[in-house]
Amino acid sequence: MQNTITKEKLEKYFDITGKAIDIVRKSDKDKKRKDIADDFLDMAERYFSDAKHFFNKGDWVNSFAAVNYAHAWLDAGARIGVFKVKDSKLFTVDDE
Repeated sequence: MQNTITKEKLEKYFDITGKAIDIVRKSDKDKKRKDIADDFLDMAERYFSDAKHFFNKGDWVNSFAAVNYAHAWLDAGARIGVFKVKDSKLFTVDDE
């Protein structure tokens, strides 16, 4: 069923968001808004950690929600330009 949260689906989103976090950690940040970039990354990492916690407890609904919140923080940072990323497969930005 397509609207079911499965272990495989969660693992896929963990992989995608984990890659996005790694890219952001290594990316340049907007120097004038470094505090904002750091805050957005911190929030993403916290939600990602929460997602893993819920997953390990067997609470896949909250795990799915948390991993999506994590990625949303990364996307928001990319869209407003505090993260200098150019990967349209992992972020809502244009490739260059």
